[in-house]
Amino acid sequence: MKKTILERMGVTERLKAENLMEWVHRMNNIRQRVNEVVNTEMISYRNH
Repeated sequence: MKKTILERMGVTERLKAENLMEWVHRMNNIRQRVNEVVNTEMISYRNH
């Protein structure tokens, strides 16, 4: 899941080399989004 999001958002090694702060921002955003999806799935699983 994370790899797919990275590709969609254009998070590349090139971005990391050219604009580290933007790369960090995007990586943090992606990590948070993945955590939200996983947590939602865990809650749904427990309720069934």
